[in-house]
Amino acid sequence: MSEEILISVTPRETRAALMEGGVLQEVYVERTRRRGLVGNIYKGKVSRVLPGMQAAFVEAGLERTAFLHASDILHPQHAAEDLPHTPADIRKLLHEGQEVLVQVLKDPMGTKGARLTTRISIPSRYLVYMPGSTGIGLSTRIEDEAERDRLRRVLEAFAPELAPGGYIVRTAGEGAAPEALRADMLFLNKLWDSIRAQAEQAKPGERVHEDLPLALRMLRDLSGDAAQPVKVDSAETWARLDGFARMFIPAMSGRVEHYGDARPMFEQYGIEEEIQRALERKVPLKSGGYLIIDQTEAMTTIDVNTGAYVGHRTLEDTILKTNLEAAVVIARQLRLRNLGGIIIIDFIDMTEDGHKQAVLETLQQALVRDHAKTQVTAVSALGLVEMTRKRTRESLEHVLCEPCPTCQGRGSLKTAETVSYELFREVQRVSRQSPAAELRVLAAPEVVDLLLDEESADLADLQNQLGKSIKLQSEALYTQEQFDVVPI
Repeated sequence: MSEEILISVTPRETRAALMEGGVLQEVYVERTRRRGLVGNIYKGKVSRVLPGMQAAFVEAGLERTAFLHASDILHPQHAAEDLPHTPADIRKLLHEGQEVLVQVLKDPMGTKGARLTTRISIPSRYLVYMPGSTGIGLSTRIEDEAERDRLRRVLEAFAPELAPGGYIVRTAGEGAAPEALRADMLFLNKLWDSIRAQAEQAKPGERVHEDLPLALRMLRDLSGDAAQPVKVDSAETWARLDGFARMFIPAMSGRVEHYGDARPMFEQYGIEEEIQRALERKVPLKSGGYLIIDQTEAMTTIDVNTGAYVGHRTLEDTILKTNLEAAVVIARQLRLRNLGGIIIIDFIDMTEDGHKQAVLETLQQALVRDHAKTQVTAVSALGLVEMTRKRTRESLEHVLCEPCPTCQGRGSLKTAETVSYELFREVQRVSRQSPAAELRVLAAPEVVDLLLDEESADLADLQNQLGKSIKLQSEALYTQEQFDVVPI
């Protein structure tokens, strides 16, 4: 399936869209004030060691203190002997006040700080260089065994003449010429020498190396030889991308196009509408069924429903067709919304084991093109599919939205009836504490209308009980849950 990359640039924001077969699959957003931190390298200082959590907090000049787990600390002995990464006691690895070179693994999310690692890795077009490791690895997406053997032999032949370290061949390295791989290795070595020299001079909390901006990362990481031309709507960014491609990605030379039409590119390709739909809970299926996607702090849940789809044969056939369609749509929604962590999918209950396996295989096949690592388990006894998707950056919803100030992110409001009863209790409390003969109630119009209509008799009884006059005042700017009781 052909891929196409569309990049829209404004002074304060860059957005990139990955299209497959003309359908939007992934959206990336980078804002000048909130650039992603993943891949950046900092000179950090350990502020606190937590033996109970086998972790440490590190001051790296970020907004919040960052988190470094023992499993993400490179042990020199392991690197030298190519041993498994079994974490040692954090107290033997770090101490408070120690300076350490760290790289951001995960951006800050919610109230959590960034997650760090000392296993530095520097990507280029075809390779990833790991100066603290040894050996040669290959992307699991390179499946041809002959090609894997060729790549391994090429890198092993060049490695002795370069600085020590480990290399991983990226998916884009499949079919790359030996000269191109050697050029990448030399480039990465020079870059690491520069980073190391800068780190020696840097003070704790300073950034030593910053990853490429979004537009260049898209060209480096996601464009392949089979990709359609990259289109960008900024002449300045186009010139930069074209120069980058000519220097580092010859196969993309001349395939970066400047989009100069009057109609905005994302509008022309229907991407703006897709982004808006990706922020909604409900996702319609072509068959008439639908998904409900709920993202919480702990996990994301996806519920599959038949909706208006009644099928043409048996109930089991209707359920199977809905679930099969849902599996494909779910895989796309995970990429489009960039949902990560634990994901629970509640497919419609199926009785036949063959149908369950078919749905599971369809989901796994649909996830093959996902650039994030995923792991899917079998259908549980409760009919649920549990899966994980690697999360390195905020979801689309968290990037574009914030919790509702009215419901504080709950997604629901107390009814006007519930608020009116709370208001009655507050009136009684204020009345006992104040000798005032009159109380003024300020509330939202919906609540005041209810008190004057359905609750008017109860309001009158309350006035008689308290022996005080209660005046109602409608406040258009109040939310439905907001009210005040003021003694006059």
